[in-house]
Amino acid sequence: MDRPRIEIEFCTLCQWMLRAAWMAQELISTFGQDLGEVALQPRAGGVFRIRVDGAVVWDRTVDGGFPDAKTLKQRVRDRIAPGRSLGHADRAAAERSTEG
Repeated sequence: MDRPRIEIEFCTLCQWMLRAAWMAQELISTFGQDLGEVALQPRAGGVFRIRVDGAVVWDRTVDGGFPDAKTLKQRVRDRIAPGRSLGHADRAAAERSTEG
């Protein structure tokens, strides 16, 4: 079984390497060996884009800025393991949706 590949493209001129590395660490900590690879791809031009198996799950210019860890994990989970619970992050989101 092939495990998913995550690519994090980031602008080196904007000095977003630490942000990209932190997000990679968060994804590896959460999904562990369910992932095949997490690749950091240095670029220029203000890019910050995250793909799972080629499908964009976050694009700074489209989504407006940078994802928080919870949002990123939910979007990755929705691509690689839709039935998987993220524990507290999912419960907090469900509670907010029933309050409104």
